[in-house]
Amino acid sequence: MELEITFGGVLYTLFCVFLFGACVGSFLNVCVYRIPRDESVVKPRSHCPHCGKLIAWYDNVPVLSYLLLGAKCRHCGGRISPRYMLIELLVAVLFTLVWLLYGLLERGGSYVMLLDPRIPVYWLAMSGLVVATFVDFEHYIIPDRISLGGIAAGLLLSGLLPQIHGTTSHVASFEAGLIGALAGGGLLWGVGFLGKLILKKEAMGMGDVKLLAAIGAFLGWQAVLFTVIISSFAGSIVGVSLIAVGDKKWQSRLPYGPYIALGALLWMLWGSDWWMAYLMWVTGAT
Repeated sequence: MELEITFGGVLYTLFCVFLFGACVGSFLNVCVYRIPRDESVVKPRSHCPHCGKLIAWYDNVPVLSYLLLGAKCRHCGGRISPRYMLIELLVAVLFTLVWLLYGLLERGGSYVMLLDPRIPVYWLAMSGLVVATFVDFEHYIIPDRISLGGIAAGLLLSGLLPQIHGTTSHVASFEAGLIGALAGGGLLWGVGFLGKLILKKEAMGMGDVKLLAAIGAFLGWQAVLFTVIISSFAGSIVGVSLIAVGDKKWQSRLPYGPYIALGALLWMLWGSDWWMAYLMWVTGAT
């Protein structure tokens, strides 16, 4: 479905999408803090982790409140982690990029807004990846609420919205999601199994396995292969860099989940085009 809008409408929609992303990022901050602690993400209301005082609505405005408060709690002066503003800005930018890529088209000097069902699906997937990334960085785990919940949501949405797998058949779309989940989980599980045989220790956490399975359920097996390639490449660069600077502490405690999330994020934004360009280069097609 298409809807023609003016340039002013484009700017207004961009602002609304960015603001919506920042608000979602604010909620994801709650998830990052509470999920690893097995706390509800709904109750109680947001409160200062230092003094426990409830945070008023005017102190909980995404990005703006952090800057106006000087990164400190109004009540106790406790330091607010820059992670809060970082996540709000990151999600706002990611949501905006998705809308620009899949929700806006310039045609003959006019602008058309596309109601592409991939947009909310990608927003949901990106939200889960952001939570998984920051929890993994801090706690070295990927919560089942994110990974297993992602598998279930990915399969459900694949069956309901065949457009996310580029088909009109609900059955074919569900099969694509199922194959993607099996490919993602099976591939990393196999890598971990072989690594354990060779290294005589755990080489791959099950949280990573389940996270890649969730990515496959949402995005399909092509996204799984792309994600593994990108995550391995990015992880290798960081690992070699740490070896070069002699940081042995981080070498042994480097989570893999964030690199998996990076690969999936790139796939949703530009990966399918990169993948087709690569296949055309390999096959010599024009």
